[in-house]
Amino acid sequence: MSDPAAPSEARAAARERARELRDQHRKQDRRRRLIVTGSIVLGTLLILAVVAAVLVTLSRPTARGPLNMVSDGIRIGAHLKADQTVALQPGAKPEVSKKNPAQVLDVQVYVDYLSDQSGSFIRKDGAQLRAFVDSGAATVEFHPIAVLTGKSAGTQYSIRAANAAACVAEFSPDRFFDFNQAMFARQPKIDAPGLTDAQIVARAQSAKVTNLADIRSCVKDGRFRTWVQSATARALSGPIANSSVASVTQPPLILVNGKQFAYAPNLSAADFTAFMQQATGDEFRKNPTPTPTPTPSATPAS
Repeated sequence: MSDPAAPSEARAAARERARELRDQHRKQDRRRRLIVTGSIVLGTLLILAVVAAVLVTLSRPTARGPLNMVSDGIRIGAHLKADQTVALQPGAKPEVSKKNPAQVLDVQVYVDYLSDQSGSFIRKDGAQLRAFVDSGAATVEFHPIAVLTGKSAGTQYSIRAANAAACVAEFSPDRFFDFNQAMFARQPKIDAPGLTDAQIVARAQSAKVTNLADIRSCVKDGRFRTWVQSATARALSGPIANSSVASVTQPPLILVNGKQFAYAPNLSAADFTAFMQQATGDEFRKNPTPTPTPTPSATPAS
């Protein structure tokens, strides 16, 4: 005779087994979800780490800067002779140029070789600036930057021109003033192709640079392009040393003893001369010691 309780016990055992299987499946699903979620998170973190490493590598200069531009600029003094400095090493911060003797004006000029206003300033006021610097009444520190690289019909003229300026600073620093002026003569227009590398070298030759073969090779190789990019980023982010100016917003930035000369194309060469002479007077009132002051000269029409 069969036990009447057996079917009930069998059903209870089946239900318990089913419950155990459901619990087991839930635990397995939970483990799978945790594994998948963990894999996604780990993969995302790995991707972010790789991206961060690439960005850090890209932002870190991989090559030194040019000789004679450890401040991100080349400083030129009496008789248009450049200060001799070491090169800025990868990852190093630019050094602030030493302070001038009393009553020797400190002029800083940030230029982009495609900037029409940079060119207008050099063509209009370059002769007056030369007179002050050549006589020893001032030093000028040129900072070539490349903020208009995308404005030359794909030729990247701004960065190539600034690289060429760095090449001249390294191999023929005492001819830099004339090279800078030559680069702004018959200046290329924005949104048109800039000068070719060969044409840039020809401008250097017209400025009577020395070591022309080295400069030609340096221009061709784009040797200081990385430095140009870093120097431009520093100028745009600021601060600008020895001034109250936060950063370069649009070239040219022209500073005389830390005070900005607000250049505009409608200003005359006499306006810049007056600004320089006012700075001379301000300095004289603070340090009454004789200093050479050049006689303003006529500036040929640009």
